[in-house]
Amino acid sequence: MTTLTENELDKLFSGAPQFFARSQGYGSGAPHPSVAFPLNEELTIRDLTDHTQIEHDAWGCVTAIPRLIQRDPQSAVSPTSKARPHFNSRCRERPSMLSMQGLEKGTMGYQAALELSVADSLQEEQYGFDSLGSKSTVIVEQRQRLITSRDALRHMEDATIMEQLMMVETRYHSGSASWRTESRDMYNELFQKVLYPPTKVIDSSDPHSLAVQIHALVKVLAIPNAWIDFSRVEWRMRLGQVLWGFPLDDEIFDGSSINEGADDHDRGEERYWLLLQILLACELLIRLDAITEGEDLITTRLKSSDIHKFEKEANVSVRWSLILARSWLENIAVCKSSAPSEPSGRRSWLATLTDKMSLKHEHMHGAHYIDHTQHRRSTTSDDKYTIKGRYPERQVAGLLQFAQKLRWPGLDLSPAKVYENAMALSGGSPVNTPSPTRGAQRSSYFGSHRTGSPGRKQLVRRRKVKAALHTSGWLSKSYVSGFILPGETLAHFLMSTLLENDKDALSAVGPMADLCSGFVYNGKSFWSTSCVVGRVLAAGRGAAECMGWVSSDVIPHELGDGWINAVVEDIRDDMAKTGKKARIWGKASVERESKILGDADPSDLLPADFIIPHEAAYPDRPPSNIRIGLKSLNVHSRPDSVGTVLPTDKRSSTFSLPIKVPTTPEYSVSVTFTMCHDASKQEMDYNFPLVKDVYFVTAHPCAASNYVKYLKSPSSPTIRQIDVGEHNLTDNLSTSSAQITGHPLHRYYTYTAIHLTDLLSRPESTTLEDLTKDTPTHQRSASTSSHTSSANRPQRVLVIDCITGFAPTRSPEGFSLSRMSSLSSSFALEPQMTTPTQSPNVSSPALERRSSTALSSGRKVERIDPPPPQPPPLLTAESKTHLGTRRRQFGSDLEMLVRAFCAGKGWNAIISRNKRSCLACAIREAGALGWRVVIRVD
Repeated sequence: MTTLTENELDKLFSGAPQFFARSQGYGSGAPHPSVAFPLNEELTIRDLTDHTQIEHDAWGCVTAIPRLIQRDPQSAVSPTSKARPHFNSRCRERPSMLSMQGLEKGTMGYQAALELSVADSLQEEQYGFDSLGSKSTVIVEQRQRLITSRDALRHMEDATIMEQLMMVETRYHSGSASWRTESRDMYNELFQKVLYPPTKVIDSSDPHSLAVQIHALVKVLAIPNAWIDFSRVEWRMRLGQVLWGFPLDDEIFDGSSINEGADDHDRGEERYWLLLQILLACELLIRLDAITEGEDLITTRLKSSDIHKFEKEANVSVRWSLILARSWLENIAVCKSSAPSEPSGRRSWLATLTDKMSLKHEHMHGAHYIDHTQHRRSTTSDDKYTIKGRYPERQVAGLLQFAQKLRWPGLDLSPAKVYENAMALSGGSPVNTPSPTRGAQRSSYFGSHRTGSPGRKQLVRRRKVKAALHTSGWLSKSYVSGFILPGETLAHFLMSTLLENDKDALSAVGPMADLCSGFVYNGKSFWSTSCVVGRVLAAGRGAAECMGWVSSDVIPHELGDGWINAVVEDIRDDMAKTGKKARIWGKASVERESKILGDADPSDLLPADFIIPHEAAYPDRPPSNIRIGLKSLNVHSRPDSVGTVLPTDKRSSTFSLPIKVPTTPEYSVSVTFTMCHDASKQEMDYNFPLVKDVYFVTAHPCAASNYVKYLKSPSSPTIRQIDVGEHNLTDNLSTSSAQITGHPLHRYYTYTAIHLTDLLSRPESTTLEDLTKDTPTHQRSASTSSHTSSANRPQRVLVIDCITGFAPTRSPEGFSLSRMSSLSSSFALEPQMTTPTQSPNVSSPALERRSSTALSSGRKVERIDPPPPQPPPLLTAESKTHLGTRRRQFGSDLEMLVRAFCAGKGWNAIISRNKRSCLACAIREAGALGWRVVIRVD
């Protein structure tokens, strides 16, 4: 038997994804997971993804990663900012929100799965920033030094800040680039109005250069204990709360110890410092953009030492401030209007701030000490400044598309009402005048649970967010403004805004929102994908998913409209491997345990070193015609659950519409299924508690080579010969013993296949180790290409067969799936809001799927996984293009059952769909993730 050549290996693994985790340079944090096809040049293969794409301009803020918006071709064009060259801060959210919505509903992609263990929410809270109002002494003293030092900030009133923001905004949106080369003018403006000039020469050759200005701005923004660090997720959510919220009416709880502040006047101080931080970040950003846009004019003046200094001094907090500035400049407009002068007794935020500062510290005496009270003004500006979103129409259109994709009840009757309510929030909000006070004060929604307990917080991979909703609330204003930072915040804002602008829905479910769980409304249930219940129900037929939320027709029995706080436990092993112990840091292990060649020497590989894995590989034939049905979704109130009740006599002063008394009871959730098959005359019931916080990953799509034939021995599962000749397999596909199938798997990897019925028959105490310690489906034998000890091999993978013997379940669309399409969008294939008697026309050519090979080479040949499926009908070129960007809407009670089983056991699992990804690639991906379960579905 001859060894395989490099050219043969390239053809053999053409279209096979390879999994990586690579560092992106100094200060970039955890390694960056990625999937690539290094053996292919075709864009149709290299562009395959395991996640959906962003489908509306209003949702582009969900990630800091450069992305393309895959807009609905039938929707109106949304107004948005023009694309332009800009500085990349090389900082982003973790996990990647692009990868958080996998092709399979309720799943995520490979990148998000690895990054979840180093998620931003695992960081400790920012020291000293424990209030939306007055800060701790450490923060006050640091800010005091900033405004009294001769080489830091100048003293600016709130009106001065707004004027500077308006000037920066004009420059940013100017079509002319002439100002970008006038570094001396920018120098004078910066150091005469915002900062003090540097006390020492930074660049003797050009003391007014952009590099000097950038250095000064970075130095101020990098000062610790002065600015909000938006790498902390708790402050990304509260950004809009500082600008638009009212104390007590805008409560939010995410497990952090941040309190709401005493009153709006108390919050005014933090609003001042936030706007000052935005100004400094905007000043820095336009200078970095000037260098990026005018590289041909300016780069020659930059030194490598300037770039190195910036990379070293611009810490994570500074880079997130740049993301903040970009979001402000892209989405916010500052408006100025005349207003009557305020009474002399009313003072600006800065004056109030200095009142609370103790300026008589001994260490402050000296040449740089200044009595700040001499800089106060007796009256505030006669001008009124307001901030408002630039593109409210875009945001509201995105809200309506979100509601349509989730099939929001009643939306077909009142979309105009939701639109009007949301657009009413697009007016400007004053920022230099006190906010109107609410009516009578009331107790906190969250009662004794509202204040965080001292000491170290329990770290979680995803924060559980609860919020108080009311019409015209700050959550809606934040969304309509578009001023949203990357992360899961957008998902919370979308659902909150939809509820706050639908009077009937808010009245039905109540104002106490558990944004990381779910609720029942008007015969449907809606679940956050942060909750395992949503990830399980998403696998059902008719479920829809959009931007972190799932809608389902499955509702709990004997439970009316309202919020459901599902109690779920973290998996101990997963939480033990977070932070620096996360698998993502083991870059070598991730790549070694997922290599296409296993542990073999590439120069000494034999065909017998590979097998063709298959899920139906067990001695006993499973029963046939297996039918599974969902019986019930069960919700049980926990006996130790404590609700928080709003005083009845004070509700009317806070809310303008009748609503329920908000309670937050905790529930245990389980699902019950029935199963029958030809080998049994009676139905069997199975109940699975959804108690473990498990996750599911879409197996990355692959594309098997069109020119590879495998000749298998009848007595051995290994491959006896691999024919990679340049021939057309279409000519003799039906008569030849050769077969086009998925990719081969090196014998370095081991797996055990088990049928779902066999799995359900095992005792409840059966563990994953019990199932995989049996004889593997293929036994690894000694070979010349093996060099790895058993201790360094990937753990054996359990493959759950959900294909063999099950009654066929056809999707409403009725078309065949191609492995060559990642189906990263979902336009027009979401089930529509129709009556039960209506059904799509399955014979329509527009609902058929083109074969995978038609995309890559134009040859009409269907890739085959045993048993061979029927070939799809031929498609027109128009219908192929029509379907090229769409996402297949799968779903069945069978898929819900196997996910529920994993949720009860605590098993994270990869969902590998037949003809989208082969089993070999799914097993290798399990090795990359360090997971041990692959679910094969059809």
